[in-house]
Amino acid sequence: MNVLSAMAQSISADEINIPNGSGEQVLVIGLNLTYFVAGIIAVIIIIIAGFKIITASEQSKVVEARESILHAIIGIVVILSAFVITQYFLGRF
Repeated sequence: MNVLSAMAQSISADEINIPNGSGEQVLVIGLNLTYFVAGIIAVIIIIIAGFKIITASEQSKVVEARESILHAIIGIVVILSAFVITQYFLGRF
């Protein structure tokens, strides 16, 4: 255990490229990453649903794909709303 303690005391955050930002910076980076990933997933869902509409042979599959597109668009609206609200409260808008 003494070896680990000695190593921890001899290594600084700058030496191993750990960012030393404030909690607010970490929160902003985490939220922006979350919004980005959620937006990419929504766009992928729209693309897949569009492909399903094109290749659907039954009307029920077309309806399912349209519902998927609608839900993905609602998701994008929610993501954008959350982004605007968090940017407002964090004072960055």
